[in-house]
Amino acid sequence: MTGERKLVLTRGMFKENPVFILMLGLCPTLGVTTQVINGLGMGAAVIFVLVFSNIFVSLLKNVIPNSVRIPSYIVIIAAFVTIVEMFMHAFAPAIYKSLGIFLPLIVVNCIILGRAEAFANKNTVMDSFLDAIGMGVGFTLAVTLIAFIREVFGSGTITLMAIGGFDGVIEIPLLYTYPVRIFSLAAGALLLMGYLKAFFEWTANRKRR
Repeated sequence: MTGERKLVLTRGMFKENPVFILMLGLCPTLGVTTQVINGLGMGAAVIFVLVFSNIFVSLLKNVIPNSVRIPSYIVIIAAFVTIVEMFMHAFAPAIYKSLGIFLPLIVVNCIILGRAEAFANKNTVMDSFLDAIGMGVGFTLAVTLIAFIREVFGSGTITLMAIGGFDGVIEIPLLYTYPVRIFSLAAGALLLMGYLKAFFEWTANRKRR
């Protein structure tokens, strides 16, 4: 992989993280991050939709008339969101139920529509694929981190996928007994997002200096 393509892949994870740096996709970020499994589920759905929508937009960029560009992108994105919804409904009904309205709202997620318009529409299929992977993984890391902190401090648990005899819930004794309930509420999500944003800005400023 060339240095330029490596940059395309990694910038969405760190330097241009869609949540902490670009401040995109904040509705699902704040709305579904009450449990770790929700963050992972939303991240996986966004990666799938982002990858395939970027690929198809890049393939069809010379075919789609400029006058119907945005509606065409929405149709492409909606098709893959529908596939994700049907798959989760069939094979992961608990996650499907937890994500609720935020799953179909991926259609108008600023990250996906923004990458289609700003990147896939102007670049090759391979570059669009790498950009989608980087942005998708960056989004997943962000929502999973927020969900982890909120659930650990707000409920004293870490909720993962139930497998076999494992119910998917890990209890943290002290925090489970004395949780900080504000982290489970919308106010806690906003407060945590503000502190994390400040931390990443401080880190970026230190590196620049």
